[in-house]
Amino acid sequence: MTSAAMTNAGEAGWWSDRSGYRYLTVQPETDKPWPKMPEVFRDAVALTLHGTNWTNFQPDACLINFYERGAKMGLHQDRDERDFSQPIVTISLGDDADFLVGGAARTDKTTALVLESGDGMIMGPPGRMLFHGIRKIYPGTSPLADLSGRISLTFRKAL
Repeated sequence: MTSAAMTNAGEAGWWSDRSGYRYLTVQPETDKPWPKMPEVFRDAVALTLHGTNWTNFQPDACLINFYERGAKMGLHQDRDERDFSQPIVTISLGDDADFLVGGAARTDKTTALVLESGDGMIMGPPGRMLFHGIRKIYPGTSPLADLSGRISLTFRKAL
């Protein structure tokens, strides 16, 4: 499904292995808590959600994906959270990317949106359950001098 490198910050981290997909409160390799979510992350979420119905959203998980040249993420739904009334907020940094949004079924037609560095995307109900993914990274488009690739910070209320 993915060729992105992943890690997490916050009270919970998203994990996948032979047991399936789930949120864990500790890192599987070390049995230690995930790193705390930096306050600047929380500030970015609050700024992104300003003026929406979710100004009180308090994420407890931040999935951090890094996409190198050629990396992708297949169409998927975010279905591992407990409360689907909460939004999913993604902040993009670095290279531009084609973000695909489809319908309620994986086979539904998709539309590509180009996400640029600094863009924030909110997927709230009912759009929160649409299939989505990353089709392409555009190398060399990062306005950040020291970042080649794309970092995606995806915030959720998981627990």
